[in-house]
Amino acid sequence: MGTHDPRIDAYIEKSAPFARPILTYLRSVVHEGCPEVQETMKWSAPFFEYHGTLCSMAAFKGHCAFGFWKASLVLDDKNPKAQEAAGHFGRITSMVDLPPKKALIGYIKKAMALNEGGVKLARPPKHPKKPIKAPPYFVAALKKNKKALTTFESFPPSHKREYLEWITTAKGEETRARRLATALEWLSEGKSMNWKYEKQRSSRVSRVSRVSP
Repeated sequence: MGTHDPRIDAYIEKSAPFARPILTYLRSVVHEGCPEVQETMKWSAPFFEYHGTLCSMAAFKGHCAFGFWKASLVLDDKNPKAQEAAGHFGRITSMVDLPPKKALIGYIKKAMALNEGGVKLARPPKHPKKPIKAPPYFVAALKKNKKALTTFESFPPSHKREYLEWITTAKGEETRARRLATALEWLSEGKSMNWKYEKQRSSRVSRVSRVSP
């Protein structure tokens, strides 16, 4: 059995006159398509859940929006108007802007099946950051400090990048020189750029392990 959240009643009531019938209709269609849907509010907008987030709707000053959480897997093709609003059906200003009820329910059923099957959206591939070339003054300083050089060369690319970004983003010569000196000191001691935070994290983990049964 589905649920009705009174906060959504209040949301609809406070919406512009043109939006109220649209939101009321969308709400009823979602419940018809998914009788077990659970209503809630997220980010100050009405959301509908069924084994996870199903879809959502919102009202703005001049239009409404409606969209599916897994739209790329639910909708058959991309709506050219989708980019005009926060949802996936463009700027909805009247019932005419909505797909037929049968189509909407079909989308809802498809979204339900995806959630029931635990299907997750594929995350876009992360673009690796371009490596930062060590400036000549940093390379020269490392060559004069064997311990620092050994530590730096043993670090993974992410740790090297942290030091290089910190040093090369210095806005003035004095700041850069100070950071370079600190970096050499830490590297000669075998420390990563964020060694202080790693130490704090290690201490917290240690305390938790001591109190755990």
